Amino acid sequence: MSSQGSAGNVIAALASFFIPGLGQLIQGRLLKAALMFVLAAILWWIWMGWIIHLWSIIDAALFKRPVR
Repeated sequence: MSSQGSAGNVIAALASFFIPGLGQLIQGRLLKAALMFVLAAILWWIWMGWIIHLWSIIDAALFKRPVR
């Protein structure tokens, strides 16, 4: 089970640093990964993509799996 600050979350955050949404994809959150990637791609055209890029990194780092 991954918890905040676990090695899995650190790897996911690093992946999102390079490609927005990649960390979420690694964590198995396909819809959120697609959303982050598309939003960042669209917003980079108007120089605002860094906001989504940072959100992607922070979201991947702070993700907590729901308890089942």
